[in-house]
Amino acid sequence: MSSTETLPSAFNALEPFVDMWAAATCSARDERRGVSTAEERCAFFDAAAPLLEPALAYLDAKPLAELDTSDKRLLNLMLSLGHVQMAVEVHRGVEPQHAAARAAMTITRSVTDLV
Repeated sequence: MSSTETLPSAFNALEPFVDMWAAATCSARDERRGVSTAEERCAFFDAAAPLLEPALAYLDAKPLAELDTSDKRLLNLMLSLGHVQMAVEVHRGVEPQHAAARAAMTITRSVTDLV
């Protein structure tokens, strides 16, 4: 892996999304969903959704305790994909209303934050 790569090489197509979507906590992932534009969410979803199954297979092949930094970054991207999928496929045009409701509900902890 070169110094500019932040993900396992099989997932290089997702590099442009790391800064925005590889958030380490559920609260941060939710916050990024809330501040993102529909175009940003769709671009990430379109790039990441086809890689979900290969990413999960890759991550499932290792014990959680053995994930390195790039693996954890990939895991965080896939967890963000779950947030974004709801906005893109379910909420669509009413996502701004859902974002306002989510802003009133603070996530203090999540089981995914333990990774």
